[in-house]
Amino acid sequence: MTPSLRDFTPVGSPDPTPVAPPPAGRSTGIRAMALAAASFLAAGMLGVVVLGGGAAEAGTVGAGSYTETVPGGVVLPDGCGDIATNPRLFVTDDAPKGAIPTNDWWSSLLWKRNNCSTSENMHAHPLAYHAENNGLGLSYTTTAAISGTATGVGEYHYPYTEDLRVGVAGLGAPVVKAADWTDWTVTADWNDGARRMRATIGHGLPFSYYTISGGNAQLTAAAAPTVWANSGSMIGFTVNGHDYVAYAPTGASWSVSGAGITSTLNGKGYFSVAVLPGGADKAALAAEYGRYAHAHVTGTTMNYSYNATTGTVTTTYAFTTTPREGTETKTVVSLYPHQWRHLTGGTPIGQTYVSPRGAMKTLVGVSSFSTGMTYTGVLPEVPAVGDSSGADLTTITNYLNAELANPEGQSGQDTYWAGKGLGRAARVAEIADQLNLTTVRDAAVNAMKTRLTNWLTASPNEASELFYYDKNWGTLIGAPASYYSDKDLNDHHFHYGYFIAAAATVAKFDPTWASDTRYGGMVDMLIRDANNYDRSDTRFPYLRDFDIYAGHDWASGLACFFAGNNQESSSEGMNFANALIQWGQATGNKAVRDAGVYIWTTQSAAIQEYWFDTHDQNFPSTFGHTTVGMVWGDGGAYSTWFSSDPEMIQGINMLPITGGHLYLGDDPAYVTANYNELVTNNGGPPTVWQDIIWEFLALGDGDKALSNFRANSTFTSEEGESKAHTFHWIRNLAALGNVDATITATHPLAKVFTKGTARTYVASNITAKPITVTFSDGTSLAVPAGRTVTSGAFTWSGGNATGGVDFPGGVDPSGSPSPTPTTTSPSPTPTATSPSPSPSTTPPGQPLSPTQYLLGNGQLGGTAGTAGSVQVAAANGNHDGTPTNSQVFTATGLTGTYTGGTTGFDLAVDADTAVGNGVQARVSYDLTGDGTFDRVETYNYFATDPVNGWEHYTETKGLHSGVGTLGNLAHGTVKVEVWNAIGSTDTTLGIGNRSKISLPYTG
Repeated sequence: MTPSLRDFTPVGSPDPTPVAPPPAGRSTGIRAMALAAASFLAAGMLGVVVLGGGAAEAGTVGAGSYTETVPGGVVLPDGCGDIATNPRLFVTDDAPKGAIPTNDWWSSLLWKRNNCSTSENMHAHPLAYHAENNGLGLSYTTTAAISGTATGVGEYHYPYTEDLRVGVAGLGAPVVKAADWTDWTVTADWNDGARRMRATIGHGLPFSYYTISGGNAQLTAAAAPTVWANSGSMIGFTVNGHDYVAYAPTGASWSVSGAGITSTLNGKGYFSVAVLPGGADKAALAAEYGRYAHAHVTGTTMNYSYNATTGTVTTTYAFTTTPREGTETKTVVSLYPHQWRHLTGGTPIGQTYVSPRGAMKTLVGVSSFSTGMTYTGVLPEVPAVGDSSGADLTTITNYLNAELANPEGQSGQDTYWAGKGLGRAARVAEIADQLNLTTVRDAAVNAMKTRLTNWLTASPNEASELFYYDKNWGTLIGAPASYYSDKDLNDHHFHYGYFIAAAATVAKFDPTWASDTRYGGMVDMLIRDANNYDRSDTRFPYLRDFDIYAGHDWASGLACFFAGNNQESSSEGMNFANALIQWGQATGNKAVRDAGVYIWTTQSAAIQEYWFDTHDQNFPSTFGHTTVGMVWGDGGAYSTWFSSDPEMIQGINMLPITGGHLYLGDDPAYVTANYNELVTNNGGPPTVWQDIIWEFLALGDGDKALSNFRANSTFTSEEGESKAHTFHWIRNLAALGNVDATITATHPLAKVFTKGTARTYVASNITAKPITVTFSDGTSLAVPAGRTVTSGAFTWSGGNATGGVDFPGGVDPSGSPSPTPTTTSPSPTPTATSPSPSPSTTPPGQPLSPTQYLLGNGQLGGTAGTAGSVQVAAANGNHDGTPTNSQVFTATGLTGTYTGGTTGFDLAVDADTAVGNGVQARVSYDLTGDGTFDRVETYNYFATDPVNGWEHYTETKGLHSGVGTLGNLAHGTVKVEVWNAIGSTDTTLGIGNRSKISLPYTG
């Protein structure tokens, strides 16, 4: 099996002081979504690293605080030009104010890094788009490209393949900007001084809408189109087998010449283009769509409501349109499977669109639509209904007592690994409270409280374990950051979900600590950063990480991939949603709780469709897998960023296992199918992450999971797990049976389980007052203060958590959010200074070109060569920091004056569809050519993506180590070594004119 990142220092640790490695045998690889959504996005732009110095300027929030001085080691979000300090660089002057959105399907249009003038592929569905200098490219790919095997790593994509480019004749905009954005649309702006175009595109829109000036509308097909209708203002044509219709204003006409289609638009400057679904009467459907072609969509808004009495979440998706002519204000919209399966009104037409998410069904002539989903409930933890005496009670008691000294287990210093430790301690606290082991519970609560208090307070001169607010980007960044949660704004919902969930557990036992006057305000800031639930709060974008229309989170902050945006661990996204429910319930914040219920309910439906495909209708029929490890904008992959092990590919969408993850068991038959595929692909039962896999299995077959545990209880726990929690979860689910998702409750912390014909009703009351919970089948459950109670197949009550705020009947009548935390004005950010160059006279020798290209025959040269490539051998082991089977490039006899700068490089690398590769580089300087290297710089490795095409590995990955000092070169030597640090597959390295190094010297 391909090596995972086991025993590695977590990627993304701040240089030069790395996070201490974990205990031997533990995997630090889980968060390589780390490598996630952005580790390999590096463009050729220099990363902005600002080392903090002096006392930190802090914004006070109750007893907590955050810094407004960039902490040492934090790398600010960066990209083209001065975007680091001006994120609105690629935004028009009339664009919406407030914090810019990130982590969206269209983020590469606004946040440019690899492409400084246009965009990357933007997968909106049913269409995909790519902004070019002369217009907007449209793609409607209906055939999946599938790679890999049905029992190993594999993926499917509906890759961007341009059918049509829409623009203005002669348009040549130097840069394409974002002019407007709403809940699921974006408007792009082209302006070359003489010609201008704005195009509005969005999720679920078969139409794209255009306004232009300075020239004729110009449509350029990928090949000469087949025109099947051309009557007045409407033209219908087919290109690449896909049917399109362009609608010009009344009185206009279209002309066709070769692959070009043009119109003067009768001087009116607006038009729209629609793609039609297959299998339709094209002419009839074109006419039907035409009724709405000039009602341009100019705004979208989502509203949700949670009815605790009925256990339902209603979500309304509304469209604002501007009639360019006539009075029609309705539109045409296509729905994803998670939407049309829960549609509460309207009848879709018979034809469907192909998309990477499955069939999209279309409503014609609507201004809004609504979905109604069932919220099936969460729990603080599975109840302790197993053996109340005897061997099993002794076992769990011993496991819990073993956690007394260190309930967090391995707890790293960065935001992800600290969060994992907090999550572990929260499980220990919840279980110990149920079993009345108050000493263990209090130790776990105090450990969480201590760590959280430290992180939520930015003390003067503190350099780590604090949060930094960047007002330019409208984001809160934890330091030390990890997995590019700073530079790329990746994974904030993953990381901060652990913090919020732990805070919720603390709040149940110490409500004073969680109050707004203490640390509740800082917890609220973490919530607002990752998914701001308050539209009026402009410090953070609304629902940053959650894609409102797609129904799930995106992990990558800037979406600069050919395949669009991506998310790996859907279950860690659900950990965030559950954390909001638990925190809102514990603190009486209805707005937070209901936001959590909305995200949790919507995303659990999306996960069943797009990660698990439980209906077996959305993945391509020849894909061969029952699940994917990650979802891409244009498809899905049975893979991870960090491992090809089936346990991790499937397990990454299971962990962490908590009472908020019972949605994983909504379809018990699927649970066993998922587990069986894992065993088949693995060639046997799991050998790593057994605890996670068995806990998942327990939601489908608790007895089998318990048998597996008893037969192999000496396994090594996953980092966020403990033996205590694993045994508790499996043992009690074996007794309770499967989740019964057909029954709802009037309380958000309630669940029903069925084993055979026996039902068990569970409800948790974390307040100081008794409540009565009523289930949708008429069963009522009286729950005393602070207790988790069961009835039906079991009658059990346990727990002592009485710190939560009372919600009468499960509903908070006030509905008011927590007060908005206050901020203070930032102090000027100190800048890093470069050392002065060493004064001396440049000795004679070979003139130095600061830019050296990697050439054939292992040479470096100052002139670019012909494009070519060489193969970098597979690592087949861990060679992080140690060159092994390297490709080596050398220049000798170099003479130049040191400028005081640093080394830069831009290496073109491609691992094709291989998963788990990481390429690494070392640059060595022999200043005098005496055979001794005076300065050796080893850079952090670069995790390549599993998508064919060149990627850019640059110095912005940061130094892994640097030894020695630079000075003037006198007949010196520079050597570049490139090797694979991890992975079992060769990597291609571009040479000639494809890869170069920039030396800090003048010739």
